[in-house]
Amino acid sequence: MLTLRIAFRNILRQKRRSLLTGLSMTGGYMLFVFSFSLLEGSYGNLIDIFTLDNTGHVQVHKDDYLDKPKIYKSIQDRQQLEKVLEGNPSVKSYTPRVFSPALAYGDDKTSPARVIGIDPKREPTVSRLEEKISSGQYFGSNPDADGYFEAMIGHGLAISLKVDVGDELVLISQGADGSIANDIYIVSAIIGNRTSFDRMAVYLPLGAAQLFLSLGNDVHEYAMLVDNKRRNLEIAAELQATLPELTVSPWQEVEATFYRTMQSDKQSNHFMMGLIVFIVFIGVLNTVLMSVLERTREFGVLRAIGARPDSLVRLITLETSILAMASVLVGLVLISPYIYWVTEVGFLIPEPIDMSGIEFQHLKGEFSLRVFLLPMAFILATAIVISIPPGIRAARILPKEALGSH
Repeated sequence: MLTLRIAFRNILRQKRRSLLTGLSMTGGYMLFVFSFSLLEGSYGNLIDIFTLDNTGHVQVHKDDYLDKPKIYKSIQDRQQLEKVLEGNPSVKSYTPRVFSPALAYGDDKTSPARVIGIDPKREPTVSRLEEKISSGQYFGSNPDADGYFEAMIGHGLAISLKVDVGDELVLISQGADGSIANDIYIVSAIIGNRTSFDRMAVYLPLGAAQLFLSLGNDVHEYAMLVDNKRRNLEIAAELQATLPELTVSPWQEVEATFYRTMQSDKQSNHFMMGLIVFIVFIGVLNTVLMSVLERTREFGVLRAIGARPDSLVRLITLETSILAMASVLVGLVLISPYIYWVTEVGFLIPEPIDMSGIEFQHLKGEFSLRVFLLPMAFILATAIVISIPPGIRAARILPKEALGSH
């Protein structure tokens, strides 16, 4: 208690120096929280764009279909799988898909294409496919009056074949039973733009794609969204244990290259944030050290009346910790409304950013306990560390020399 009273008294006596130290810590905390929130929010938004564009948070395949896709590697017992997915409270939504390469014919042009069969009702609950329609309209599961199924094609394929909404599209491929697959479809919509990952894709209703590829009721993939995207690795592991005959993969494995690139970029940004905070706390260290030097005579008196060196180290550490905690609390009150605004509203970018045919024009942050508590813990720990050198300096003061100083 005596050390605590002395610490508070010293803080009050060193008003100017304490104010400068507190302002430095408050500014450092606010800068750290803002940068961390914007960084996490940006990457979170990027992950949402990427996963909602196509991959989902978790995917289920047969055997090694993800690495070596073959048309015959299909999921057959769909009822059992869907029963497991619907019974898992962590699974928010799911959709089945089928895939196959094909040769597409327009009026007088041909082009390679990728056939993707989707459930028209379930797909919008997992991906943003419906939002990417640049012209035309989303299709349904049933054929038209003439018996033709509708197809949605990528923007690049539409340019290559010179086809538009309402035109006929011929597809030729190989069925799962070895037969030649061919059929005529009516283009109902154009998807994305020239940079979209599915610019050369042909989307068919699931039933039409299964019929075209002679798959029966089989599918190649189940993509799903989970209730907490940060737990997708854990949820994927739980599903894998429940479905040992299938392969369950989180999006980090499905798009491993993108994930590694993102992690590398994230680490470099964390390094830059650490550098900024380090510069701030060099100033704090200098302020604390100057405070010790200004009180050389006072520490000499304490040593002369019997204060132990370790007591002086604890005293300096306690003073700095109290200032750090007060500064962090002030910074928390000041920065919280702004972080909330950045999270809910964000910054309007002058030029929209196109991600696979979807335009985004807002840069948003993240409002979570992690955003506030991690910088808080870092700053409090750093404050304790930077108080040690000045504390050692005070502990080494000799009473005779200190009392004779001016």
